Amino acid sequence: MLHHAILFAVLYAFWLLMSGHYTPFLMTVGAAACAAVVWFAHRMQVADREGHPLHLGWSALLYWPWLVKEILKSAIDVSKVILDPRLPASPTVVSFRPSQKTVVGLVTHANSITLTPGTLAIEVSREQFVVHGLTRAGAEAAVDSDMDRRVARFEGSR
Repeated sequence: MLHHAILFAVLYAFWLLMSGHYTPFLMTVGAAACAAVVWFAHRMQVADREGHPLHLGWSALLYWPWLVKEILKSAIDVSKVILDPRLPASPTVVSFRPSQKTVVGLVTHANSITLTPGTLAIEVSREQFVVHGLTRAGAEAAVDSDMDRRVARFEGSR
């Protein structure tokens, strides 16, 4: 029930922000539309612990700033490779076993790899991640990485 109430509050706040009109009629219609979306989400069974992970809220506040920093560092590295006249790219594919235990952890880790410029999660499973890197160093940095440890902490498995 808490998931449904928070989903309604977030949807309604977003609706109010995007609408910009605060007449009683439009606010009522917005509330009704948000209530309908929450009801549909309930009927489809997508407003659950995994689909709406409230339990990850505080750890996300620690993980996201670190991820943004990593994205910026990688963007600079990729820019250096692209702007170098010799174009020192060395495309490499590596595989490793992730330490995440939950689907949310695996998806977060794979998305974090893909969001980081110069790397791409090609194959994702509990047993193995296959990652493509623009450079050998970038690809090998994904193996037994700080990102793997931080995502495991983020999901609560470490």
